[in-house]
Amino acid sequence: MLLAIDTSTRYAGVALVSDEGQTLQFLCWRSQQNHTVELMPSVELALARQRVTLKGLSGIAVAIGPGSFSALRVGLSVAKGLAWTAGLPLASATTLEVEAYPYRWTGMPVCAVLDAGRGEVSWALYELGGGGLRLVQPEGITEPSRLGALIPDDALVCGEGLERFSGELQSGLGPACRLALPYHPGQRLAALAHLGWLRLRAGLLVDPAALQPLYLRRPTITEPGRPTSARG
Repeated sequence: MLLAIDTSTRYAGVALVSDEGQTLQFLCWRSQQNHTVELMPSVELALARQRVTLKGLSGIAVAIGPGSFSALRVGLSVAKGLAWTAGLPLASATTLEVEAYPYRWTGMPVCAVLDAGRGEVSWALYELGGGGLRLVQPEGITEPSRLGALIPDDALVCGEGLERFSGELQSGLGPACRLALPYHPGQRLAALAHLGWLRLRAGLLVDPAALQPLYLRRPTITEPGRPTSARG
């Protein structure tokens, strides 16, 4: 049984997937920057509902971002800690990948967008390839109105970034582009659970010690100033 964990953004969730790929438990919620206090009780609730312990898990999957700096640390810390504690294999996926994954069969290039703060979006472009998604344009950050100049005119734009920026995104897109509205946050968690299950079966695992969040910009932290030298 696989445990999937996503705390990339304001939407968080945990899911349990059977060894046959069936979703058994699914908890998704909008967090008010309380991922630290919300995540472990939700994991424990999902396990309790399924009447399973950590020893009954076969692996863990986690979304690695981009997303909120502090929120991502919570999810990765819990996923890595549980993997180490129970000796479980760990799989991962980027948050943009799992946003795009439900639209892989549309026949269109798929551009996933997330709110990157500062009035910008993080984005990546995917196409169908090898039975799944192939990354065409790697993760980046741009102003919503400029995204249309970076992606094909017939792309499908999806992801949580649509909640805030749908109007600005639409204004800069080509006439054949489409927005995947309304946004359904549960799709991302479901995609992570399914991708994690596939990667666990295929042995596409990551080393917990080496796994890091995907940050596209540095945290907004003021650098300490240089001490002023004393003058006599």
